[in-house]
Amino acid sequence: MIDTLTIPTQRATSSRLPEVDFDQLEFGKTFADHMLVVDYENGEWQEPQIVPYGDISVNPANSALHYGQAIFEGMKAYKNQDNDIYIFRPLDNWHRLNASAERMCMPAIPEDIFMQGLSQLIRLDAEWVPNFTGSALYIRPFMFATDGMLGVRPSDSYRFMIITCPVGLYYSKPLRVRFEEKYVRSAEGGAGFAKNAGNYGAAMYPTKLAQQEGYNQLIWTDASEHKYVEESGTMNAMFVIDGRLVTPALSTSILDGITRRSVLQLAHDWGMPVEERKVSALEILAAHAAGTLQEAFGVGTAATIAPIAVIGYQGDDYTLPTVPANAFSHRVSATLAAIRSGEATDTHGWMVRVQS
Repeated sequence: MIDTLTIPTQRATSSRLPEVDFDQLEFGKTFADHMLVVDYENGEWQEPQIVPYGDISVNPANSALHYGQAIFEGMKAYKNQDNDIYIFRPLDNWHRLNASAERMCMPAIPEDIFMQGLSQLIRLDAEWVPNFTGSALYIRPFMFATDGMLGVRPSDSYRFMIITCPVGLYYSKPLRVRFEEKYVRSAEGGAGFAKNAGNYGAAMYPTKLAQQEGYNQLIWTDASEHKYVEESGTMNAMFVIDGRLVTPALSTSILDGITRRSVLQLAHDWGMPVEERKVSALEILAAHAAGTLQEAFGVGTAATIAPIAVIGYQGDDYTLPTVPANAFSHRVSATLAAIRSGEATDTHGWMVRVQS
């Protein structure tokens, strides 16, 4: 359970909740009534506050806009069968946010600001947490530089914020993806392991080209040879090959996904062989040809588990076999959903309750 402190709060004069059609939620477009804001000035974090959700003003010379000092996290809160609210692995997101901050030369967020601010914000907007199948309150903590100066150096001031939005399913059907062999998401020694804004901005153009060809997303390959799998779109990539769960090993170019960690833990719990190693596009295609590629899927906060139906490579499409009901990806998706809803025992302590 998260201990709470009293953060100064300015309540919205009226809630926008009655205007929301929860049957027609588009991911990331409907935001809850309030947001957390705290500034970093003179070498220390100032007092956090919760204010009504709304626009913010920035200096035209804002260094985040010009030099890209901006990071974020993605996480979710859920209601269980008793309507209690739980957040999935929030401390892992806090640690990863600070790893991103270190890589981008930004100050670390103290645990109390992150965890207690998060708790009070969600308690205030508790009615925004949906409870239908596949739904959650998506949580977006983020930090950006706020100096108004055109100078290529780390900013002296920053703003940390948390906004939230109710969401449903991210993908409604299995994905069509293709291997990317021209553009790169990140290179070894770069910032691919960090959730900094520039990683995602640079990925948009090659993703757009793939979408124009009829694919939903890309499977990124390594920067030096375009041979080894890195990530799938904005998710970690996983494959079940001949009964083994295979996924690229973490590196400075691959994000340490919280969902990835959870899926690997469940595989270990169930005694499934797990291999974290380099895996090439040709290995995947060879396994497909041999009939040993049983499943391919992406894992991430937004989608949780996103099955892959078609993989494109050098102009050819390879259709994966229909995944049976007892397949690993279905089992792990159902298990994570059951843990989040309270229907299954949370043996690893992943769910942190928001005090009512």
